[in-house]
Amino acid sequence: MQAISQFSAGALANMLVSLAAAFLLGAMIGLERQVRQRTAGLRTNTLVAVGAAIFVSLGNRLLELHGGNEGAAHVVAYVVSGIGFLGAGAIMKEGANVTGLNTAATLWGSGAVGACAGAGLVGEAFLAALFVLASNTLLRPVVNRLNRRPMDEEVSEAAYTVYVICRRDAQAQLREDLVGLLEAASYPVRDIHTHPFGPGDVELQATLYATAVNGDEMDALLPAIKALSGVSQAFWHSSAED
Repeated sequence: MQAISQFSAGALANMLVSLAAAFLLGAMIGLERQVRQRTAGLRTNTLVAVGAAIFVSLGNRLLELHGGNEGAAHVVAYVVSGIGFLGAGAIMKEGANVTGLNTAATLWGSGAVGACAGAGLVGEAFLAALFVLASNTLLRPVVNRLNRRPMDEEVSEAAYTVYVICRRDAQAQLREDLVGLLEAASYPVRDIHTHPFGPGDVELQATLYATAVNGDEMDALLPAIKALSGVSQAFWHSSAED
C-alpha cells in the first residue's frame, strides 16, 4: 500500500517539530490579538499558522517523494485556493461584528488534513488533525478567560469619536474650539463630520487619531466641551478597530 510505503519516522518527526513551532508561534501572535479583543484572536491565528505549516510540510514531502515531478504539489495549491473560497463563505459581517473567522480557519486546517490523507501520508494526517483539534479545544479555556477580563482602555485598539450637539449658527466657531481642546489634551482630531440634528441643531462627530485613550481623561474633557458656547450635549464613544 502507498500509505505504508511512504511512511517515514524521520519525516513525521520533522513535521511534528514544524507543527509544534507553528502552534506555539501562532498562539503567541493570537494571544496578543486576544488580549486586545480583536476579531481574529488566539484560536484563529493558531489555526492559520498550523494549517499553513501543514500545507508547506506536505508540499516539501511530496517533492521529496516524487523528485522533480511537481504535479502533486500543484494539486495541493489548487486545494488551498478552493478552501479559500469555502472559508470566505463562512465569514459573515453584520455592521461592526464579524463572525465565522474561526470556522473558516478550521476549514483551512481540515483541508490540510485531507490533503495529507489524500497524498497517502496517513501519519502526517493524524498529526495534523491532532494539532487542529488542539487549537480548537485546548485553547478555548484560555480564550474564555481572556474574554471575561475587563477591557483596558489604555492597551485596547479602537476608534474613538467625540460627539457634540450644538446650535447650527455656532458650529463654525465650535469646530475650532473643539479641535483646540482635544489637541491640548494630546488627542488630535483626524476629521470632523457634521450631521443635521433637529430643526436648529447639528451634530459634530470628531474622530481622533489615537487608537488607545485614557477613559478618565476623556471623561474629564466633557465638562469643558459642554461649557463651550452653543453646546447642548457632548459625549464620546469607542468602537473596535482591526
